[in-house]
Amino acid sequence: MTIKAEVPGPAPVAWEQGWWSAARRCPSPNFGPRPDGATVDLVVLHSISLPPGRYGGPEIEQLFTNRLDWDAHPYFQTIRGIEVSAHFLVRRDGEIVQFVSVDHRAWHAGASRWGDRNNCNDFSVGIELEGLEGETFEPAQYASLATLCEALSSMFAITSLAGHEHVAPGRKLDPGPGFDWRALQRRLAWADGCFPAVALAGNTQQHRS
Repeated sequence: MTIKAEVPGPAPVAWEQGWWSAARRCPSPNFGPRPDGATVDLVVLHSISLPPGRYGGPEIEQLFTNRLDWDAHPYFQTIRGIEVSAHFLVRRDGEIVQFVSVDHRAWHAGASRWGDRNNCNDFSVGIELEGLEGETFEPAQYASLATLCEALSSMFAITSLAGHEHVAPGRKLDPGPGFDWRALQRRLAWADGCFPAVALAGNTQQHRS
């Protein structure tokens, strides 16, 4: 009896023009080119929910694609007309949505600084976590976030992860004290130096992760 050997097919493409194959695409018009010679080595974590504290709806995707109905909720009047984006959103159930190619500059950090560099949008990847400042995040989000960070480290020489609160202190508070940095570090097995020292020092409480 002759057994026909199976010829393996091509490996799935992880990245294609800055788009990750494991994420659902929802292209945003809110992006621009990175500066010539920019070295992408930072991941900035954010938290977002629209309206605040409400999860699972289409409003975040609508905001990042300039389709949000500003009159649909009183809170939306406070952000009326803004044009923002992030590269990725991690939903409460762990689903990952991508809005901007990582080859491009998403509009997520605003006025910001990390180390001796200003304008973090130029050299970072922005990841939004569906959640509320000060509240905890879901185990599925930590798992998906770690997978995404590993994928990004295969694309770029990532040396640091920081929160919006760390690159824009005093102006932003997200993802906030409810985010368990130590839980993310355990999943990634990355060195302490990759994370904000103040974030690791502050993670003494127990979180669901």
